[in-house]
Amino acid sequence: MLELRNISYVVEEDGQTKEILKDVSLNIDEHFVAITGPNGGGKSTLAKIIAGIITPTGGQILLDGENITDIGITERAKKGISFAFQQPVHFKGLTVKDLISIAAGKNMTVVQVCEILSEVGLCAKDYVNREVNSSLSGGELKRIEIAMIIARGTKLSLFDEPEAGIDLWSFNSLIKVFEKMRDEINGTIVIISHQERILNIADKIVVISNGHIESVGSKEEVMPKLLGRTAGCDVLKKMADK
Repeated sequence: MLELRNISYVVEEDGQTKEILKDVSLNIDEHFVAITGPNGGGKSTLAKIIAGIITPTGGQILLDGENITDIGITERAKKGISFAFQQPVHFKGLTVKDLISIAAGKNMTVVQVCEILSEVGLCAKDYVNREVNSSLSGGELKRIEIAMIIARGTKLSLFDEPEAGIDLWSFNSLIKVFEKMRDEINGTIVIISHQERILNIADKIVVISNGHIESVGSKEEVMPKLLGRTAGCDVLKKMADK
């Protein structure tokens, strides 16, 4: 279980103090958790704090009861936390098989890599020996990144707006991948997203606005509040734009 205790994050901008996160406390132990809210509300900052990319200026982070607040991204990865960026990284000179083997921490056979690629909806024979470069689309890169996380078998997998920059077909495929992960993964998925279809498959929805948690609950409890007010419509507007 991941526990956030009174997490705060303050930065200095143009000589002024700006509170990005304010006393955020949250327990995460469900299979699939979606964090949403208005742009600039602190969602991505919270994800980076959980991953260890940035350090909170106040509060504690506990993973299965262990205080991990002061350890960095590498140590957190070893403890079972994965982070997928909005824009996946290109790895010139490495093949998909290379990347999945690195993620798994062992030399994966072609058969093993093919099984994982099939889980994320990629035709294995077209990708297993393909170089991870600019010839791959955003949707392909994101599914390869998810395949790496599956290969690692992490306790906690973080995705920061995985729908960003991909077309509708790729988004529909991505939803199917996340549904499969939700049903089969032995761990927790946390997704930062504005998308109603992602929120609808979550076990828990967390709404963050102006740096603090506005509401937490099941989709039955939270979605009517989001859809029933102007701020909520803004949060979900991106879905209507697809």
